[in-house]
Amino acid sequence: MTDVPGLRAELREVVRGEVGFGVTDRALVTMDASNYRRVPLGVVAPRDADDVAAVLEVCRGRGVPVVARGGGTSIAGQATGTGVVLDFTRHMNRVLGIDPEARTAVVQPGLVLDRLQEAAAPHGLLFGPDPSTHGRCTLGGMIGNNSCGAHSVAWGTTADHVRELSVVTARGRRLRPGPGWAGAPDGLRELVEGESARLRTGFPDLPRRISGYALDALLPERGGDVARSLCGSEGTLGVLTEAVVGLVEAPRARALAVLGYADESGAADAAAGLTPYRPLTVEGMARDLVPDATALPQGGAWLFVETGGRSGAEARARAEAVVRAADAVDALVVTDEAAQRALWRVREDASGTATRMPDGSEAWPGWEDCAVPPARLGAYLRDFRGLLAAHGLRGTPYGHFGDGCVHVRIDFDLLTREGVGRFRRFSRELAELVVAHGGSLSGEHGDGQARAELLPVMYGEETVALFERAKAVWDPDDLLNPGMLVRPAPLDSGLRFSVLPREPVDVAFGYPADGGDFSAAVRRCVGVAKCRTTEVSGPAVMCPSFRATGEEEHSTRGRARLLHEMLAGEVVTGGWRSPEVRDALDLCLSCKGCRSDCPVGVDMATYKAEFLHHHYAGRRRPASHYVMGRLPVWLRWTARLRAAPVLDALASVRPLAAVAKRLGGITPERDLPRLAREPFTRWWRRRRGAVGGPGELVVLWPDTFTEHLSPSVGRAAVRVLEAAGLRVALPPTLRLRRPSVGDGRSAVLDPVALLRGRGRVCCGLTHVSTGQLDRARTVLRRTLDLMAPVLETGAPVVVLEPSCAAALRTDLPELLHDDPRARRLADRVLTFAETLERHAPGWRPPRLDRPVAGQTHCHQHAVLGDAADRRLRAAAGLTGELSGGCCGLAGNFGFERGHWEVSRACAEERLLPSVRRAPEAAVVLADGFSCRTQLEQLAGVRGRHLAEVLAEALDGEGA
Repeated sequence: MTDVPGLRAELREVVRGEVGFGVTDRALVTMDASNYRRVPLGVVAPRDADDVAAVLEVCRGRGVPVVARGGGTSIAGQATGTGVVLDFTRHMNRVLGIDPEARTAVVQPGLVLDRLQEAAAPHGLLFGPDPSTHGRCTLGGMIGNNSCGAHSVAWGTTADHVRELSVVTARGRRLRPGPGWAGAPDGLRELVEGESARLRTGFPDLPRRISGYALDALLPERGGDVARSLCGSEGTLGVLTEAVVGLVEAPRARALAVLGYADESGAADAAAGLTPYRPLTVEGMARDLVPDATALPQGGAWLFVETGGRSGAEARARAEAVVRAADAVDALVVTDEAAQRALWRVREDASGTATRMPDGSEAWPGWEDCAVPPARLGAYLRDFRGLLAAHGLRGTPYGHFGDGCVHVRIDFDLLTREGVGRFRRFSRELAELVVAHGGSLSGEHGDGQARAELLPVMYGEETVALFERAKAVWDPDDLLNPGMLVRPAPLDSGLRFSVLPREPVDVAFGYPADGGDFSAAVRRCVGVAKCRTTEVSGPAVMCPSFRATGEEEHSTRGRARLLHEMLAGEVVTGGWRSPEVRDALDLCLSCKGCRSDCPVGVDMATYKAEFLHHHYAGRRRPASHYVMGRLPVWLRWTARLRAAPVLDALASVRPLAAVAKRLGGITPERDLPRLAREPFTRWWRRRRGAVGGPGELVVLWPDTFTEHLSPSVGRAAVRVLEAAGLRVALPPTLRLRRPSVGDGRSAVLDPVALLRGRGRVCCGLTHVSTGQLDRARTVLRRTLDLMAPVLETGAPVVVLEPSCAAALRTDLPELLHDDPRARRLADRVLTFAETLERHAPGWRPPRLDRPVAGQTHCHQHAVLGDAADRRLRAAAGLTGELSGGCCGLAGNFGFERGHWEVSRACAEERLLPSVRRAPEAAVVLADGFSCRTQLEQLAGVRGRHLAEVLAEALDGEGA
């Protein structure tokens, strides 16, 4: 039994980096991107090689295993461990130098690949291997797995670019492995020389042979390259602390030929014939993995063949030559860089997209990385399909067809004993099939626990015994990542699903995409860690809190891991009362970015609301939940009492405002928003008593923010909608027994309606975001009662505030999943731009001919989409792109005490820079009240809703 307190204390004495043995530290690293789960004793973030050596010395003395971990995106289980996990991403994550003349870089193991590419780019260089996880995978992990990526047909594997390594052995020796037997431990050369015949004949000659140890790299004809032999050893031989890697010249221009084929076997048959044209990529993907194929050529599968050149014309000419040779059903050549990036995102997201079958059922890794000779790929895929059918399984292959490497997620049942048994039988038969085609069990992701047990099928028992002897030379105490590659744990043990509840958890939301099962919703996170990218481009949002803090617990994946461990109850033992989960979720902005940007559709905003609902059930909540969570109630009373001027005057007195903010849980750095003197609906009633006109009826939703804080947006929307020929009405404020006659007001009253008093429709957003779900359901049921007459008409419901529209589209039907009216209302909700496009298609907005700046609302990006807004802006002559990301205010989040720094950091990432660099004549667009408030308070800039901009232009035309 390990003395855990003693281990922790000793490590803290000798290590300068962080030593974490807490619940959160351990829970975050129980899993990687595989099917496996191992609970560590603790996590250390070393600052340098001295820290690494100190950890190894302490752990060796106590018999505690050590596992090196980078981005945690390994798919075979090799980045998890039961002892101490070394997290290199926190400190040892730098480019130490670049030599443009020698075309080399010196890097630390925790460096994310994209950061190396950015450092090399000014010199016209890049690192050739580029896995789809390039935005979060680390160089140490790439060396440990001998990663490859899409460009391996041109630039090979990571091993092809490793020049020299710095490693610390389990017994504390510091070595510099390289060619010519440099850095070899004692006994390694004798072992190789005694087994040279086996090493020359026992290894398949494949471009993607990653399985096992690369001992053949030590043969004299291969230069006795000790550094190369360590590539793919999965941290089992030594701990990497530094690497010298080679760089290649970046093509000046690229083109992308997308080739359509009837199915993936047809694409596979064609792939090998394209390599003589020296492409940069030959990637294959089937139709099942493409949510929207409208941008792709006709076909059931595609090859993505990238070409390079000194000029755009040369790259395009090479791509067109590929098309002529391809014998494809259909083809497309893309030279526009933005269009190429969009297509590559489809391919890169496949590792996550593939985890869901077309019918929504789950699919898992474990056999997603086999490689066969490229010329045999088509035949192998046909046999593979037959094996799947024989076992009643489904999967959609994709991957690096030019190198014969296939990725696939398969719908294994890993929850029941019978399903796990089938998983084991299938694994054995597939290993035999791969070997029969002359292939390797792993083509770039490593063997780990998923495939190491089956290495004898590929290599034979004697070669595997040789691997064990090599391991003993490097690590005689079996300290480093035990159970990987040699003497492995069974491939069906330690599955991460086995600890989850067998019965569905009682929850408030419906989770329709997960069969109502909260455990299944949490299982969506497979660990590909797109949420850990430190920079986003285009309209992407996920995950702003991680980019602000850089902490795993503030990523979507980290939070999902904590929820998984909460359900498991072994590491996180507090259940719904867990303070660790609460603290990790506290900095979630509920931006919903993960709902769209996560390849598997994790919806952390919903999970957070669910958790808060249970966490505070029957308990006192934070003050901000009562103040901002029930904001619609307080603002409604303020309007009824006509107290806005008084409250604004009191808020302008600093001592009084400070007291109010302290009592309300509001951060002192924030100014309290000013309240409207005249709410929007009061202006509406004063403006006219009934709706007239011949146009099509639309119902304008008076959301809380438009009603009480920015009624100018509502007034502007009415002006534009009516100018477009539409007839505007507001929702009823009394429950009605019969449908209205079309104006949202006139009807026969329910006899008890007057006793109930007037009501207001509300989307329940503030209640949902603070986890007050019982109250949210009450509010939403009352809303459905009020909206009943509208639902009997065909009128669309126009919602101006994106967050409210998103709540009605998603939260409403998922909270009231037992009420069919909820779905009917959700389907009726339109944004301002969608309404004009669909219901006033002949209307043309006034021309402004001005540039725009600002940010697309995160909920609009994640839930609503902004295609209609883009077209409306273009029609109005508003040019330029809005930035992505999140403004950082995010409703109540940026006002709550403790969130100021993160809120400001999120704004500084995309929104504020985009406004600062905008031309003086630019229109600053911000459809969300939070975005406008953030702009005003942090930059002194007035953002405007698109409706306000168009209304002002209309008024100018009439002047």
